[in-house]
Amino acid sequence: MTYIQKNEYEINPQTMALVAKEKEGGQVFTEVKERNQCFEVPLCPSAIVDNSCRYFASSLDGRLAGTKQLTSYTHKPPIVISEAMGIYFFPIISPKRKECSWVAHKYIRSYKGEHNKTTTVQFANGLSINFPVSDGMFANQVQRTAHLRVILEDRFHLSPSAAGSDIRTDRVAETFS
Repeated sequence: MTYIQKNEYEINPQTMALVAKEKEGGQVFTEVKERNQCFEVPLCPSAIVDNSCRYFASSLDGRLAGTKQLTSYTHKPPIVISEAMGIYFFPIISPKRKECSWVAHKYIRSYKGEHNKTTTVQFANGLSINFPVSDGMFANQVQRTAHLRVILEDRFHLSPSAAGSDIRTDRVAETFS
């Protein structure tokens, strides 16, 4: 896997995770994990998420407000960065904190709780990352992101002819096992 330094970054369909790291002086930076390469970016993960939302004509605050409107989630809500490209991310801790890491929903292959109350996530490309959250919290974030995806995909893909009727396929957002 290639590892390079970049000064800025936009989330794209290859982005799997934005991992918060701290330098010795306390400055937070981001390790960007893509399918085939990694980058270090001298911004905190939530700043990258905000910049990426702005690239798609919104903002992190706008996406958080949209999620709250659709789902009533107020704490650690998942967001859609680009529905057209299927880019959904969720925060590991409060997105207002600099040390908040973000995970792309679609690249999670599996996750496992560890004895030290952390969670190891295996991504679709085989990469594993350990996050400082319990597996129950991680499972909740995965489920909530799936719920947001179902709501938005139903809204965006509901045909005009079906919109007038009450015919709708039942879909359930389930966690990974």
